[in-house]
Amino acid sequence: MSSKHPITAICPGSYDPVTNGHLDIIHRAAAVFDHIVVGVIVEPHHKQTTFTVEERIAFLEEALDGAENIVVEAFSDLVVEFAKRCGARTMVKGLRAISDFEWEFQMGHLNRTIAPELETVYVMADPNYSFVSSSGVKELASFGGDVSEFVPPAVAKRCHEIFGNDGARED
Repeated sequence: MSSKHPITAICPGSYDPVTNGHLDIIHRAAAVFDHIVVGVIVEPHHKQTTFTVEERIAFLEEALDGAENIVVEAFSDLVVEFAKRCGARTMVKGLRAISDFEWEFQMGHLNRTIAPELETVYVMADPNYSFVSSSGVKELASFGGDVSEFVPPAVAKRCHEIFGNDGARED
């Protein structure tokens, strides 16, 4: 995209782990905005992560390799502050189901109250990914299920290393 003033958007999340659904939303956002900053929250307050922030960033960077207008960065403050640091006035969030909408609706209003200049854009999940979630992937992997259809190869490999085939966490 070429414009007088390039438009930067952020795609924040925990990405614990990144799924093919996340990647679909990121790539679709990258087709609309000039520059995408994928923000990986270091320590989400609403859940404990399975993968380190370094692993989550590495998974994303590997999966997004070759995407010229996408970068991955960690952040540990308010998402609105992260957006300001990135020079973004838009935040892109994916929606899979009604439950996502309820959560994102609340967060969107909170963010708009504290940063009215930050616009949130919601992207509907591709139907092929509408049932895929990070927690679902981890649940499936914990019982020895094959997650390779739902996540990038490096994530599937790491899930197998962590959970093995018998469902027991190995590290």
